[in-house]
Amino acid sequence: MAKSQAKKLRAKLVREGKRNPADNRSPFVYTDMRTRKTKTKKDYLYQKKHKNHLTDNVKDGSCVFYCYG
Repeated sequence: MAKSQAKKLRAKLVREGKRNPADNRSPFVYTDMRTRKTKTKKDYLYQKKHKNHLTDNVKDGSCVFYCYG
C-alpha cells in the first residue's frame, strides 16, 4: 500500500527535526463524541420552561447609577 502525500510530508518534517503536525491535534480528537447521555427525570423537572419566566425574585433588568461629584 502506498504512502499518501501528506504522510510523506509529515515524515520529512520529522526527519528534518521539525515538529510533527499530528502532535498539534487537540486531545478531544481521541474522545468518542458519539456517546450520549439521556436526561434524567430531575433534568426534565428542573429545566427552564420559558425564557422570560418570572420567579419569586423579579429581575426586570433595570439598573440605578449614582454619580457623586
